[in-house]
Amino acid sequence: TAQAQKRLEVIETLDTLGAGFQLASHDMDIRGAGNLLGEEQSGHIKEVGVELYQQMLEEAVAAARAGVDFDDLPSSDAWSPNINLGTSVLIPENYVEDLGVRMSLYRRLADLENDSDVEAFAAELIDRFGPVPTEVENLLDIVRIKQLCRIANVDKVEAGPKGAVIGFRKDSPPNLPGLMQWLQEARGTVKLRADQKLVAVRAWDSLPQRVRGTQTIMKQLADLTP
Repeated sequence: TAQAQKRLEVIETLDTLGAGFQLASHDMDIRGAGNLLGEEQSGHIKEVGVELYQQMLEEAVAAARAGVDFDDLPSSDAWSPNINLGTSVLIPENYVEDLGVRMSLYRRLADLENDSDVEAFAAELIDRFGPVPTEVENLLDIVRIKQLCRIANVDKVEAGPKGAVIGFRKDSPPNLPGLMQWLQEARGTVKLRADQKLVAVRAWDSLPQRVRGTQTIMKQLADLTP
């Protein structure tokens, strides 16, 4: 296949010490970073999200260097929502050619804290590389949705053509009375299941509708937070 051919070409060029990391980076580039933000990535990253996984790895390395047990480290409240909208989210190679620059941009994306940061990041991309392609627009929208998820204490969102399923972190909405009032007002289109998951029934015929619709729902939930 064309993808297999591309992987073979990458392997052919990597014959130096440290090439394993470069190979892994190229492979992520070929598959797309969306797998890291969704559920298709195998291994521990799938379970906790890329940002939290990186933090846990840093803590484990620090514990090893200090000669202490990782379990003895103080617990952290950091967490990363898992977003799966079925969209292609990555920085394409034909948009940012240099692999190191792309990796740096991915790392910076994980540190954006609010919508102003995202807007500034998008403006920088346009200034440096030109108009952003659809994949990058999707990636920025996912970052915005993740920021809203943290405010609303939502740790998982899965969306498809017929709507979305939303799970709260530790099954604990931050404002239960406000949530119940919102559900009453949205009666017939949103319901709370017995497993504490929210189900929003929608007709999202296109991916842009799905992204915008999910972002709207998350904004409404975030606005309920005291």
